[in-house]
Amino acid sequence: MNPSPTFRVGVIGAGWAGQQHLAAYDALPDVEIAAIAGQETDVVASLGERYGVPHLFEGWEQLIELPDLDAVSVAVPNFLHAPIGVAALKRGLHVLSEKPLARNGVEARQMVEAARSAGRVLDVAFNHRLRGDVQTLGRIIGSGELGRPYYAKASWMRRRGIPTIGSWFTSREMAGGGPLADIGVHVLDYALFLLGEPVVESVSAITSGELGSRGVGGMNWETARARGGFEVEDFASAFLRLEGGGALALETSWAAFRDPTDLLDFSVLGTEGGAELRAVGAAKKAVGDLRVFRDVDGEIADYQPAAEPGRAHAAVVENFVRLLGSPEQWPDNDGSQALRRAEIIDACYRSAAEGREVPVS
Repeated sequence: MNPSPTFRVGVIGAGWAGQQHLAAYDALPDVEIAAIAGQETDVVASLGERYGVPHLFEGWEQLIELPDLDAVSVAVPNFLHAPIGVAALKRGLHVLSEKPLARNGVEARQMVEAARSAGRVLDVAFNHRLRGDVQTLGRIIGSGELGRPYYAKASWMRRRGIPTIGSWFTSREMAGGGPLADIGVHVLDYALFLLGEPVVESVSAITSGELGSRGVGGMNWETARARGGFEVEDFASAFLRLEGGGALALETSWAAFRDPTDLLDFSVLGTEGGAELRAVGAAKKAVGDLRVFRDVDGEIADYQPAAEPGRAHAAVVENFVRLLGSPEQWPDNDGSQALRRAEIIDACYRSAAEGREVPVS
């Protein structure tokens, strides 16, 4: 560990996500991991020993009171994002939150307002937009090579991917929603990123919980069939109308009778060309199959651009730490973009519940 760190950070949450943040911070020479907080005290102790962390807590309240702390990562269940994030921001700490920013747009707005009031960074771990293939496709679309995008489709589909039926993931109160809020928010994020952040004017969506409600589709089949407590959807589909007449179609599932291998994809039609990205194996496949479709002088000129593997949470944490060292960029990184994602997700759930197209507030 660097004996003279530039930034002192704490990580709240000792599960899989928190461990990704810890490993990423540990790899940076200008960061000291000052504290870890988590209810799994044995796991916290083990992580503290592995990374040489001096302060270990069970409660997050103690962690954010540490003097000389610069920032925290919030890697806990969704219902805790807003209370912890707001409290940390009010303490003058920068915050890197796991996705989604919060359970809903109301809580997300509270976090953004706290960031603005404190003049601190509020960032979200949207790691899939930092995939190498997504970044490569983003540069192609951004260059104008495909002309003006007018229609796109994006999805993340699982066969058996419900994270522990009966846990906080499948509680509407604690999670805010099912795959639309969990992995669908990643799809929404990278799709809007690739399209250049168009304004979403309205949505029409459906949701279904046919499989999860029967204990079908859990990551652990026997455990899934033995447990109840499934209160969210297991599949969602949404049609988003974009400013200027374009459209984006989204699909996401935790459970569906489809190919057993996860699929993360994106396709776009533009006025001068199109493109398709398919990552069979989803997050486990570092680089998906990327193809660009174009005509040159009336002849088909399709090609497959090369892309480097993404670096997931390592890239997210590096970007966050880079922001901490650039105070002039803090006002532009107050979580507003993640808030817009939350408001779109809210509109999708409202549309599904009411059976009609609804505007995005």
